[in-house]
Amino acid sequence: MADVHDPATRSRNMSAVRGKNTKPEHQIRRALHARGFRFRLHGAGLPGRPDLVLRKYRAVIFVHGCFWHGHDCPLFRLPATRTAFWEAKITGNRERDTRQEAELLAGGWRVGTIWECALRGQQKIGAEAVAGALAAWLPEGGEQLEIRGRA
Repeated sequence: MADVHDPATRSRNMSAVRGKNTKPEHQIRRALHARGFRFRLHGAGLPGRPDLVLRKYRAVIFVHGCFWHGHDCPLFRLPATRTAFWEAKITGNRERDTRQEAELLAGGWRVGTIWECALRGQQKIGAEAVAGALAAWLPEGGEQLEIRGRA
């Protein structure tokens, strides 16, 4: 199937896709801040530049988009066009995520991953429920936490 946009329009559309300060990130930041947690954004010196860095708890939080990180949920659907390109792109993203998470854990950081499906779509659990789970995990939780939408 051919692309419905000319190359200039497609380029403009793709350049509008945000990599940080997304709506799911804002939802988590607001909910955590309301619960009294303080954090830094986009940890520049850390592997993967985590979305939230909570030094007090030696924890970082990533808010992953289900499409870009190839999550196994209804929000992810491999495009029908240029399938080989998208498979390689998403596989590369997943491998990079795994490598960066391992580096953070080896460096003594605790890693939380929030999937977009936990915040939107039919399987969402909502920002308040996610913030509640994070609030319970941050002070005394384990090394890793993953929050996804309902199965």
